Amino acid sequence: QLQLVESGGGLVQPGGSLRLSCAASGFTLDYYAIGWFRQAPGKEREGVSCVSSSGFSTNYADSVKGRFTISRDNAKNTVYLQMNSLKPEDTAVYYCAAVRRPSCGNTWSLRRSFGSWGQGTQVTVFS
Repeated sequence: QLQLVESGGGLVQPGGSLRLSCAASGFTLDYYAIGWFRQAPGKEREGVSCVSSSGFSTNYADSVKGRFTISRDNAKNTVYLQMNSLKPEDTAVYYCAAVRRPSCGNTWSLRRSFGSWGQGTQVTVFS
């Protein structure tokens, strides 16, 4: 059974950092593009970042460019999201998602582009 499990969320002050992990079980991530999404209370789920199956190609939402870095370690079957210079507006539940194709594609930021999802991890940035 394909399963994604996020971890690494927590409470952090503005300017701080967190690293989220997305661990896969029941399948190998080698053939999957992986996306990170987030959803704040009362808002739509939005795409944050995506990495191709090889790890060579990455995409970022404008709101996180220069602050977040997505990476993957296929040997560990895990994808990471390093989040630096965090802001209160980054507060949300963060989800990872998988789609079986090499590239993220032009629609990577859309929820419907991914078929498998984790349960999410809460990130709260507070003063």
